[in-house]
Amino acid sequence: MSINVQPFGDQAILVEFGSSINKETNKEVRKFSAHLDASSPEWMIEYIPAFTTVTIIYDPLYISHQVGGETPLPYEWAQQQVEELLSKNTIDRNQTDRTIEIPVSYGGDLGPDLSFVAAHNKMSEEEVIKTHMAGDYLVYMIGFAPGFPYIGGMDEKIAAPRRDDPRLAIPAGSVGIAGSQTGVYPIETPGGWQLIGRTPLRLFQAEQAPPSLLQAGDHIKFTRISEDEYKSMKEDER
Repeated sequence: MSINVQPFGDQAILVEFGSSINKETNKEVRKFSAHLDASSPEWMIEYIPAFTTVTIIYDPLYISHQVGGETPLPYEWAQQQVEELLSKNTIDRNQTDRTIEIPVSYGGDLGPDLSFVAAHNKMSEEEVIKTHMAGDYLVYMIGFAPGFPYIGGMDEKIAAPRRDDPRLAIPAGSVGIAGSQTGVYPIETPGGWQLIGRTPLRLFQAEQAPPSLLQAGDHIKFTRISEDEYKSMKEDER
């Protein structure tokens, strides 16, 4: 795999593992992220993993003190450190990843856009639900909002465009479709995804460690529950 390392702003480095979104590239992203967690270099402020990249934000003042104001410049020094980390990236990511089951009550008041998704794809609501549950889902990254999973693997037969008029407040737990992606809103937030159901699970709890229920690399299995089961499980979650 060809890895590209380049500057990203005035105190960040972008490490690109590829240009297309796929499981193997994302596996390398997660492998390097695990290596950064394990090594935790003092010059690094934080890192941000995405579909195909890892952005590393570094502390130029710390680096300047380390090199004593001499060359190389902070970026050049940080780049050398990153390339050394990449060369020693031997953490084994072949262990079995988790499979998280997410129960969903589809349609009705909890999934008000299910009928639109069905009509858009010339399918019945039941066909949309069964297709959604049958997907081979992988969490590629967490972003946009705290704990929000970017999930790949949805069948494009149920793809649907974003709403023309985004909602100002989408309830936490809402399961939506936007384009060929599906996702779950972990907190109440504005959004334009087509809502097909809702889960009683709490995907983000600030008091927990880690606060996000889902992590990059998790496999997702959506299962169906009734609205009564949703309400009962919701009460248990409180």
